[in-house]
Amino acid sequence: MNIGPYLLANNLFAAPMAGVTDRPFRQLCRKLGAGYAVSEMVTSRRELWNSLKTSRRANHEGEPGPIAVQIAGTDAAMMAEAAAYNVERGAQIIDINMGCPAKKVCNKWAGSALMQDEGLAVSIAQAVVDACAPHGVPVTLKMRTGWCRAETNAVRLARAFEDVGVQMLAVHGRTREQGYGGHAEYDTIAAVKAAVRVPVVANGDITTPEKAREVLAYTNADAIMIGRAAQGRPWIFREVAHFLATGEQLAAPLVAEVRRLLLDHLQDHYSLYGEFTGVRSARKHIGWYVKSLPGGADFRSRMNSIEDCVAQLRAVAEFFDELGAGIDRMPVGGVATQDNDEQEAAEVNA
Repeated sequence: MNIGPYLLANNLFAAPMAGVTDRPFRQLCRKLGAGYAVSEMVTSRRELWNSLKTSRRANHEGEPGPIAVQIAGTDAAMMAEAAAYNVERGAQIIDINMGCPAKKVCNKWAGSALMQDEGLAVSIAQAVVDACAPHGVPVTLKMRTGWCRAETNAVRLARAFEDVGVQMLAVHGRTREQGYGGHAEYDTIAAVKAAVRVPVVANGDITTPEKAREVLAYTNADAIMIGRAAQGRPWIFREVAHFLATGEQLAAPLVAEVRRLLLDHLQDHYSLYGEFTGVRSARKHIGWYVKSLPGGADFRSRMNSIEDCVAQLRAVAEFFDELGAGIDRMPVGGVATQDNDEQEAAEVNA
């Protein structure tokens, strides 16, 4: 599969999630089988570009290409300027956020709130495409099925976005009104795929290899995007890849491998955030790994009292050493996804 001039390793994408898909997490997902990963959303507000939070979100040091940066905002000129700014700093693909349902984002009429104003949404897409075209940088866009159940306008918007030059569309099978509740529906994604010629990516409730195959077949989408199911289980990408290629389930990872992956991830995480922020922001990742494991709830509680990196690493190593003394492989089927409140907090606070 291609996005503009870039040939991707496969059609399994890590979904952009603010507060989650930072550089260490993206690199981990790529290492474990994701063919593509987009950055956390970066604001279009110029006065925040030099903030520590934005600089961390825009950090791509050592990351394999193509480098994809997601931008968010409500003003066409500001979004165009943000696109150009990120291209100057190495972005090879610009992704427009029209899918985030977080209240903090939608209350400012950004993210999926833009789907309520189709004229503004299309003008933003046009402005970003025009800013990127001189540099040969393709523009993609992520959206939802609509703002609410009564107005699922994804198909109409998809045609308009294609007309102004957007080169790939990702669709989450929920409305903004649903947030992360209820169940994703795939009829709208299938309708978007039938309506446009550009690649379409299906997103929402893809938590198992079997579900990945089912969604690809039902929607005829060119790729799938996995978000919450990769939290604490980043090896889901290689499980899906193996199942799609062979029809067989891949064995669960060894406890010893997960121990090593998580410890390496934490070291990379600390290197990006520093000790004070790193040890605190790492807690959510550790919590997702252990949430469904024996003793995981107690360990999560103890973890919240640890405030230095060395002690956090040691505690994680000891937890997995103890787990590995009883079982060789990770339990199967323990997908540790968040509830809605946890997801909202991760998106707007991290």
